[in-house]
Amino acid sequence: MTKTAWVFPGQGSQKIGMGVDLAEEPIASAKYEAAEKILGWSVPEICNSEDDKVSNSLYTQPTLYVVESILADLMRDRDRQPNLVAGHSLGEYVALYVAGVFDFETGLKLVLRRAELMSTVAGGQMMALIGFNREQLEEQIEQTADVVLANDNSDAQVVISGTPEAVEAVASNIKTKRAVKLNVSGAFHSPFMAPAAAEFQTVLDGVTFADAGVPVLSNTDPTPTTNGERLKQRLSSQMTGSVRWREIMQQFSEQNIETVVEVGPGKVLSNLIKRACSGISLGQVGTLANLPE
Repeated sequence: MTKTAWVFPGQGSQKIGMGVDLAEEPIASAKYEAAEKILGWSVPEICNSEDDKVSNSLYTQPTLYVVESILADLMRDRDRQPNLVAGHSLGEYVALYVAGVFDFETGLKLVLRRAELMSTVAGGQMMALIGFNREQLEEQIEQTADVVLANDNSDAQVVISGTPEAVEAVASNIKTKRAVKLNVSGAFHSPFMAPAAAEFQTVLDGVTFADAGVPVLSNTDPTPTTNGERLKQRLSSQMTGSVRWREIMQQFSEQNIETVVEVGPGKVLSNLIKRACSGISLGQVGTLANLPE
């Protein structure tokens, strides 16, 4: 039997219209109804808004969580099951839901509070660097205060995070093929998120994490575990810690994964995996049409 991993994308993968085609499915309509009671607004309405409300962080994180959870549920309803799960940043919450660590409503409440707290942290900057010398980059980060490696996405793509001055200083002192400022409100996945993370911890403390049904690769510790308490500890440091996606991809071969399915809109993670992992087949489930028969 093919050993399969499911991966869930995070903020940046959202797009207008995502999840709207799922609404007629009974599993989806029930989840959308449950989500509206928690959020106070309709996920399909926000996703279908032509003024791109779905790209406002307060909406982006909850809508991605809901849509990706529904897609995963529809996969499981068609007798598909993962042997391993992982999510990029926000996507880790979907991975934990799919692994049975907490229920849908609990995960959504956590994501909603996470979005609210992260949106209060302003003044930072994030920048994607593509095509660079890693040794040179690490040296510059070490020598520059107030900047960290936020997303270690692959050998050729990272995101740095910190004060605008520090981010610009690092980018100007290394050679890159491309440097792109991200349209975000704060320095996510950095120590600048510490006040928000501390407040979020009080919410997290009140939630019980069950042991996972399948191993989970966490952003801050990309080694597989099913231990609920350990997964909770890893999630505690996610807001201020680096997303170690490059190391998560390395685990696929170490765990003998043969197929990776990206469950969610777009192909951001699939494209990273395609370049980094030879011999692994890829699938993508982002719409009703993509679902297996």
